[in-house]
Amino acid sequence: MTFTAKGLATRQRILEGAAAHLRSSEPGGVTLDDIREVTRTSKSQLFHYFPGGKDELFLEVARLEADRVLDDQQPYLGALDSWAAWERWRKAVIARYRAQGAHCPLASLMSQVGNVPGAAEVSTALLRRWQDYVERGIVTMQDRGDVSAQIDARRAAGAFIAGIQGGVVILRTTGRTEHLEHVFTVLVSYLRDCPA
Repeated sequence: MTFTAKGLATRQRILEGAAAHLRSSEPGGVTLDDIREVTRTSKSQLFHYFPGGKDELFLEVARLEADRVLDDQQPYLGALDSWAAWERWRKAVIARYRAQGAHCPLASLMSQVGNVPGAAEVSTALLRRWQDYVERGIVTMQDRGDVSAQIDARRAAGAFIAGIQGGVVILRTTGRTEHLEHVFTVLVSYLRDCPA
């Protein structure tokens, strides 16, 4: 469906409002009426922009939030070409999660949309894109001679993503970032110290 500039702005306003409401709500507790109320949208307007109803809207919000996870790490994530750059990325990730505390917007949202067709694909695509960025950074460092060519860049990147996600899960339980910080310390040390 094609929208005018005004229509695109309205659709985006609905998405942003729905995302903010979903981030702040208990899992499973959000209805379309809630979304209509917080976005000041009529039922016909909501279905005009999201003909698939709640499932379509929630899936689009999940895509929006997934993009934000990576956007919040830029430009650092896309420029992992020196140890200083890796340190800037580490600081950005830790600052992001420290600021959000025990509340992870994407995790909260995915608990809301977990059964929506396509939701698992959104999470999978996010993790794959994230891992691709880290892998490119490792390969760049290998090409510069700063990381051993013996390291499997894909596997190491996967360890970073799994470690970060694990650190975030612990943060959601404890409210502390120390495990997340340890993941970075150990994995960056592995990259720096692995013999050629």
